[in-house]
Amino acid sequence: MNAQQLSRTPVVLRDVSRAFNGNTILDRVSLRIEPGQFVALLGESGSGKTTLLRALAGLDQDATRSGTINAPDNVSVLFQDARLLPWLSVGDNLSLGLRRTDSLVAVPRMLQAVGLGDKADVWPNTLSGGQKQRAALARSLLREPELLLADEPFGALDALTRLRMQALLFELVEQRRPTVILVTHDVDEALLLADRILVLKDGRIREDHQITLSHPRQPHQSDFAHLRLTLLRSLGVETAVI
Repeated sequence: MNAQQLSRTPVVLRDVSRAFNGNTILDRVSLRIEPGQFVALLGESGSGKTTLLRALAGLDQDATRSGTINAPDNVSVLFQDARLLPWLSVGDNLSLGLRRTDSLVAVPRMLQAVGLGDKADVWPNTLSGGQKQRAALARSLLREPELLLADEPFGALDALTRLRMQALLFELVEQRRPTVILVTHDVDEALLLADRILVLKDGRIREDHQITLSHPRQPHQSDFAHLRLTLLRSLGVETAVI
């Protein structure tokens, strides 16, 4: 691991609340995430996961806000929708906002890293869903973010493509070591990737699990299966029918 690539700024939230039209979604959340940590947020719909992510990204200007957030300045957001501009080539989507001298070498290198080395000049609408998410991941990491915020980035992909994207995300994050906060509904995805899993309910962090399983992780491993059952129970899933 290159020490220069490691994020050095922790993410710190103190009594953070967010409300929309009088409805409190986040309720006095306090949290510290160490530099370079990979954190997954689990919880039912409406538990506050995406609201927490949007607060960290500064995308919640329409909310009633309180509390303080300290986070790295260099932040990238990876959405479920790749959000590629259809009138720009894949390469131009990646280089948008970068200095030309920076992008000439960096864009082809990053496209190669995500398996799209031959797609720089094609239009986004010619890509498959998985390829679009590869391009979106490349665009996010190209900025060398200290903090990568990922909001269910693989939720719309088929099962096999999702597994490939999870492996790719893990590989690239291991190389660059940003702090990562991943919103997911997939317990297995959280366990495959994260160092730490937070379970949210009613706008609060109800559980905080440190995940010490070694990589590569496999769902059939006994420790993995035990943690999976623990998390499913936390989410109110009846394990007898799984």
